[in-house]
Amino acid sequence: MSERSKNEAACDGRADGSTESASSQPAEFPKKPKGLCRHEETIKKSVFIALIGPADTPADALAFIQQHSEPAATHNCWAYRIGQFYRFNDDGEPGGTAGKPMLAAIDGQGFDHTVALVIRHFGGIKLGTGGLLRAYGGVVARGLEQAPWEPLIPQAEIRLHVPFEHAQILHQLASRHQARVLEENYSETGVDFRLRLPASSKTLLLREATNLTRGQARAIPCGHSADPEV
Repeated sequence: MSERSKNEAACDGRADGSTESASSQPAEFPKKPKGLCRHEETIKKSVFIALIGPADTPADALAFIQQHSEPAATHNCWAYRIGQFYRFNDDGEPGGTAGKPMLAAIDGQGFDHTVALVIRHFGGIKLGTGGLLRAYGGVVARGLEQAPWEPLIPQAEIRLHVPFEHAQILHQLASRHQARVLEENYSETGVDFRLRLPASSKTLLLREATNLTRGQARAIPCGHSADPEV
């Protein structure tokens, strides 16, 4: 029997409960986990449980770590990568043997906006520096290999003002261009929308909004109001 006498994985990415990964699709963009993924291995009697999930901000990542850490475990080591922001923590393991290889696994698998927590229950046999590096980095890497993911498409935000009668047009354009309506505020002159959408669709949505409203849709600079008296 190999050192890894036990391997378990459960990834919450699809409604039917399966763990099919989207890794067969072209990776034009960094990958982002689609949900919580759990991967467990037993190495020399120590149990390593990797929990991996999406995080859009450092606050999201820290909340994930706090939510899933086990106070009774020997170690709760973690790492996250969110664009240029990253952190890792060894939680009592020798410096550089846990959080750093976990971060390297996230980067090596092409993931971003990703947080990983590895919970270790010590089994009585020390692994040494090399063994810890392989254990922490490996359990995260193998968890990511089977984690469902989606491409992390660059996003943009825009604000638009339209008269009341054209508000439905903005909703239709938002649906067509996979935009999320973040804000919808009514004023005396119409409706202010704040949308988040794929950056590649921004110019087209603005052009279509102008055409379909006969030039009455107009972009609003961030931090400004469409009402001149405000």
